[in-house]
Amino acid sequence: MDVSASLERLCRNAVHIETRGDLASKLARKPRLVVKAGFDPTAPDLHLGHTVLLNKMREFQELGHRVVFVVGDFTALIGDPTGRNEARRPMSHEEIRSNAQTYQQQVFRVLDPAATEIRYNSEWLAALGTEGVIRLAAKYTVSRMLERDDFKKRFREEAPIAIHEFLYPLLQAYDSVALDADVELGGSDQLFNLLVGRAIQRDYGQEPQVVLTVPLLEGTDARMVGGRLCGAKMSKSLGNYIGITEPPRVQFLKIMGISDDAMWRYYEVLTDRGAEWIAERRLACLEGRENPRDWKQALAVELIARFHGREEAERAAEEGNRWLREREIAREDIPQMTLQAPPDGVLLLQALRDLGIAASTSEARRKVAEGAVWLDGERVTEAPAPLEPGREYVVRYGRKKVVRIRVTTNRGSKNP
Repeated sequence: MDVSASLERLCRNAVHIETRGDLASKLARKPRLVVKAGFDPTAPDLHLGHTVLLNKMREFQELGHRVVFVVGDFTALIGDPTGRNEARRPMSHEEIRSNAQTYQQQVFRVLDPAATEIRYNSEWLAALGTEGVIRLAAKYTVSRMLERDDFKKRFREEAPIAIHEFLYPLLQAYDSVALDADVELGGSDQLFNLLVGRAIQRDYGQEPQVVLTVPLLEGTDARMVGGRLCGAKMSKSLGNYIGITEPPRVQFLKIMGISDDAMWRYYEVLTDRGAEWIAERRLACLEGRENPRDWKQALAVELIARFHGREEAERAAEEGNRWLREREIAREDIPQMTLQAPPDGVLLLQALRDLGIAASTSEARRKVAEGAVWLDGERVTEAPAPLEPGREYVVRYGRKKVVRIRVTTNRGSKNP
């Protein structure tokens, strides 16, 4: 594959590239680039969100480049401060070692084992010693570190920032020095850390790495609000994840439970479908010419087949659909109520009040606080995403009230 074709493929779905020109130059000059990505073993399982980055690593592998999967067993002792409003809980060596072992077992469900080099950053970071860390810290200023959004926010709000948190981006940057990396990959929230790597490489006399970030995948609870998909990124700690080693049937049911809007996002980020194909399918579903459920099932089978094989994926679809049909039969016995809502949905508390299920929104809010409101089998503990037109929800309110709420809109089948 020539440079322009390789560049086009590698840059597909990239959020940020620093810089595209440097990547083109490296591809032209070096037949085999060193491409690294780091994963701190802070949780025992990899999920679909991780595979966005792993898929990009696989693309580099398929073009013949050397991919290094860096297990951050040393940096995990600090914990990445990205997106945090407080310092992470320190992890024990035992936790890190156990999680790292599962990462090493799971990563080859996506990456080619023959073309993957696994390295632990304790190899070089532990060897730095106190003097080495001091010399490394001298290469970056506090003012530049405070340009980072999460540090800036905490400093402005006078929230604590521990000194060791400043070391995290520097140690991650030193990973690139130790490997003499040509390219570093990461999620879009990692841009600051990756750019520090470019600066530190210059200080060590190396050619700066190209930085390429990929999208963060929204969790299974993502919903459309005000015309945009909203939701926290996929995370095991938030419970909105699909683990790559989960049983096929569990994966199937989780994928079938995501919103239609999230489904198209998953197609965009997790598959090779182009933007034009996705736009055509989405429009066909909005106009009623195609059923979004069919495309959601196709997505589920495609993703499950990657981790468990096609036969297991099709079996999961058969068993999952049987379970869903049995549940639908049970739903028929639940009284149904219809609620008209604006195209961007209606808040649950307002829906409970408008349908007369609750006497007022304050009463509904009190019931939520008491843990007495359930939505589609999940206890409501905070304000959920708006109820969407075109969907049906099962709500249990208190001990005795159980209803199906069918949400409709006055503006036909198309949402703006």
